[in-house]
Amino acid sequence: EPAAVGAAVVLAYGLLSRRLTASGFFAAATDTALTCGALYLVLIAANLFNFFLALSGLPFSLTGLFSGITGEPILVILLMLAIYLVLGTLMDSLAMLLLTVPLFVPIASSAGIDLVWFGIFAVMVVEMGLITPPVGMNLFVLKTTNREISMVELWRGVTPFVLADLVRVSVIIAIPAIVTWLPSHAF
Repeated sequence: EPAAVGAAVVLAYGLLSRRLTASGFFAAATDTALTCGALYLVLIAANLFNFFLALSGLPFSLTGLFSGITGEPILVILLMLAIYLVLGTLMDSLAMLLLTVPLFVPIASSAGIDLVWFGIFAVMVVEMGLITPPVGMNLFVLKTTNREISMVELWRGVTPFVLADLVRVSVIIAIPAIVTWLPSHAF
């Protein structure tokens, strides 16, 4: 609803100020349709890829990596971090979470990792994986919306954000109480 209100306000302002012409409106609508179509093609392709990835059984074979290290929670966390970063270059966030959380929650629980902490960690790392060069999915979405920018420029542009995310994830791994303090006082 807020987007519709915003669009209506901009449209009304354009009409009242006489800055919006019929040709300008149709050009903007055409550009918007082309951009949305390209974005939907990227999302459709990602969903198809996620479907075939799930059929291949790769997410289930990843759980074999954890056998024998559940006694060391930090190793479990670092391995999950690596897996999420790699998957972030291949899949969208919802598919990643839907495929990995059912596998990782029992492993995290058996390693003694707080599940609230794990949930926040998983979302943070999944989103970080989506902007991690060279093939983070959100980078391709950005490339689709602005064809003048090269992928190298995008990689350089997201590098500070990836580094900041790595620092943030490192802090919550080193000091888990940062994440669990507020939820533990909520109940």
